[in-house]
Amino acid sequence: MFLSGAAGALVSGSCGYHVAGKADLMPKEIRTIGIPPFSNPTTRYKLTEKLPMAITREFLARTRYQILPDENGADAVLNGSVQMVLAVPVIFDPTTGRAAGILVQTLLGVTLTQVAGSKVLYTNPAMDFRQRYEISTDPLAYFDESTPAFDRLSRDVATAVVSGILENF
Repeated sequence: MFLSGAAGALVSGSCGYHVAGKADLMPKEIRTIGIPPFSNPTTRYKLTEKLPMAITREFLARTRYQILPDENGADAVLNGSVQMVLAVPVIFDPTTGRAAGILVQTLLGVTLTQVAGSKVLYTNPAMDFRQRYEISTDPLAYFDESTPAFDRLSRDVATAVVSGILENF
């Protein structure tokens, strides 16, 4: 009885359905993707370092592609640019009037280009991401939450970029 149930599960598991976003339809000649550092005219340099690493982790977790740190030897290259990083206070401490919460807004663009023939495979020139973090009003208990906020923002960007690329095919 158990064996027939297991056999039935195996047969039904091969019914033709597959999980979306596995990059099965990207051009077959693409095996490696180079992700060089993003260009960044802003003063927020941490994103330039964090974004390629987060996108690399996302690609490795979700696809079979080899990811390179630059365009050398890559079949496709993902170029990105951080166009704006804006940090504005959104919550204020009512007793001191000091900022207690910050909203970081980031605007960036990405383009995935196949090296052979310079064919653009994916582009999104205006991606908008936001992440909020709090600032302690007690100077003795102060902890800089901006770094974890930029980590969360980088993960959000990575998920959106890789999903956008994979769903494009």
